[in-house]
Amino acid sequence: MSNSLIQKYNVAGPRYTSYPTVPYWEADTFSYESWIYSVQQTFRASNLSEGISLYIHLPFCESMCTFCGCHKRITKRHDVEHPYIEGLLKEWELYTALFDERPQIKEIHLGGGTPTFFSPSNLERLINGIFKSADCCEDYEFSFEGHPNNTTKEHLQALFNVGFTRVSYGVQDYSLKVQKAINRIQPYEHVQQATEMAREVGFTSISHDLVFGLPFQTLDDVVESINKTKSLKPDRIAFYSYAHVPWIKGNGQRGFQDSDLPSGNEKRKLYETGKQMLAEMGYIEIGMDHFALPTDSLFKAMENQKMHRNFMGYTASKTDLMIGLGVSSISDSWTGFAQNEKNIERYYQILEEGKIPVYRGHLLTEEDLVIRKHILHLMCNFKTSWADKMMRFYEIPEVLIKLSEMQQDGLLELSKNTIQVTEKGKPFVRNICMAFDLRLQRNKPETKLFSMTI
Repeated sequence: MSNSLIQKYNVAGPRYTSYPTVPYWEADTFSYESWIYSVQQTFRASNLSEGISLYIHLPFCESMCTFCGCHKRITKRHDVEHPYIEGLLKEWELYTALFDERPQIKEIHLGGGTPTFFSPSNLERLINGIFKSADCCEDYEFSFEGHPNNTTKEHLQALFNVGFTRVSYGVQDYSLKVQKAINRIQPYEHVQQATEMAREVGFTSISHDLVFGLPFQTLDDVVESINKTKSLKPDRIAFYSYAHVPWIKGNGQRGFQDSDLPSGNEKRKLYETGKQMLAEMGYIEIGMDHFALPTDSLFKAMENQKMHRNFMGYTASKTDLMIGLGVSSISDSWTGFAQNEKNIERYYQILEEGKIPVYRGHLLTEEDLVIRKHILHLMCNFKTSWADKMMRFYEIPEVLIKLSEMQQDGLLELSKNTIQVTEKGKPFVRNICMAFDLRLQRNKPETKLFSMTI
């Protein structure tokens, strides 16, 4: 990758887990009643045919990782577990009261925070509580994020007993210097034990998250981390760029100086070396920053062009309705988004009032829906087309003008009605999506909202 391309395209841009992106949601067209209507309509249309997905946010962590951009609350008090699970089940009850049939659940993902902050018995109680008023789809897939330092065999067995077969472990980097800088000390032995225990229990898909661009991280650190990962052979690997957004996430990302971070050129070298090593290990690039073995369900979904991207990241299947439970969770009805209250005490208070605790959202326009499909196709399949008139929109000529320079740089191939991202262009897929992002084009932010694309 040439330095000139990095310098040219290394700009602030969204990661496109949604379109429109959260900063461009229109609050004035959103209401609680409109959200409820949107959920009911999508549920009726899709529950029996494809099922629904659940994202459950478990926000508690015992310590602060200074690289983390997630919504969390730091505490060592585990008496917070019981009332929070009661709150989640109350929220789920409020949603199921909207439906005229039992939900068929296709996907569940437990995110955080640290889901394994919760005891195995409490996690099992949560999932069993969900299924008192729901059923599993035949091809369901349940996953959770595990911390290698505190995921026990009891955690794994309890979740396996209620249908979980996928676990993702946050590794980040094995360098002690890097781990100290991000306040995430976890030896290789802990990751090895957690990975091996998952396989012993019966988990069929294990993922490791590796991050490049962390403070003090060197090329040798990335090589060492991937070599250690090679010995454990996880089914999936997320190898993604550290998103440095201290202006949004506050002091949690100010545990080091900007000068401690690898430069743009150095950071790109970390990615290219890591990507090459992963390819040599047999991993196939899946979408943006994700890699999988050919035996994994995500690779098979990509082959069949059924891979999807949402607020949970890449998934092996799509449901039109994804309900987010818990503080800060975002729900998606395909035609609308809604985010829950971020403050835990306020979250509980709204539940006591008998209302689903959403505090902001967006209803997609017809134009939004078309642009959303284009961006999803690019993020999941590295191509999109407007040969179908339903995929056309008025500004296509303007988009093509923006993409012409990228075509000249060899990042994509343009035909009459189709865009195909080249191998050279895959690292710049966010930039390509930005050309379609009409809301970004019309509302250039005065302040920085997003992390850098490279």
